[in-house]
Amino acid sequence: QVQLVESGGGLVQPGGSLRLSCAASRTIFSSIDTMGWYRQAPGKQRELVARIYSRGSTAYADSVKGRFTISRDNAKNTVYLQMNSLKPEDTAVYYCNFYPYNSNAWGQGTLVTVSS
Repeated sequence: QVQLVESGGGLVQPGGSLRLSCAASRTIFSSIDTMGWYRQAPGKQRELVARIYSRGSTAYADSVKGRFTISRDNAKNTVYLQMNSLKPEDTAVYYCNFYPYNSNAWGQGTLVTVSS
């Protein structure tokens, strides 16, 4: 059973930046696994915002394209999400998971609040 632990969230003003990290409990990033960052805003369904394939290619939701960057460090078993030009509508709990997600791998998430 892999454990995924997200960190790096917080309160930030519109236009600001945050970098989220997702640490895995075992070595998974050297495998063929694709990893994703998801988010769930209050009253909304969880959505995929970015994913990164084992060889580093990436894909993004239209709502974050050009503002968010996903990356991975296989040696550190960690996936990152750099978020720039944050907007109030980016407010959500952010989670990492496999893509497609593994329902047994959800962590606690990290809360990102974008507000002035």
